[in-house]
Amino acid sequence: MDTLSYKTISANKETVHKEWVVVDATDQIVGRLCSKVAKLIRGKYKPNFTPHVDCGDNVIIINAEKVVFSGKKETDKIYTRYTGYPGGQRFNTPAELRKRKDGADRIIRHAVKGMLPKGRLGRALLDNLYIFEGSEHDMQAQKPKAIDINQYK
Repeated sequence: MDTLSYKTISANKETVHKEWVVVDATDQIVGRLCSKVAKLIRGKYKPNFTPHVDCGDNVIIINAEKVVFSGKKETDKIYTRYTGYPGGQRFNTPAELRKRKDGADRIIRHAVKGMLPKGRLGRALLDNLYIFEGSEHDMQAQKPKAIDINQYK
């Protein structure tokens, strides 16, 4: 018997097979959607997952403005940011963020960022996320395949 068949395969950036996937965010709950997207970006659904390597897929989220919050989070949840100046702490609710031009992008990106590893790898993984507020995206050249995010756990 060939002993090589018993070796654990550890992926590296040369052997990783990255795909492009499109996720429709229409009527999806923000936290549940983002946890599945974070797993896709990380590569946890793949059999050759390696924790210290970017082995996940590139994810395109369309219809980002149609995501919903459960309960009263739309008006009660508070996002905090800091401008860097004394007294520069700013607070926003999701309802206020949605009125901005890139509000839905900020909501989803903030949620996914919190679910990725902290440090160099997490920052690099966040670059594999592309968010579009409408149903059109400009990533057609990559030939992404549309997936149903509800089939993932």
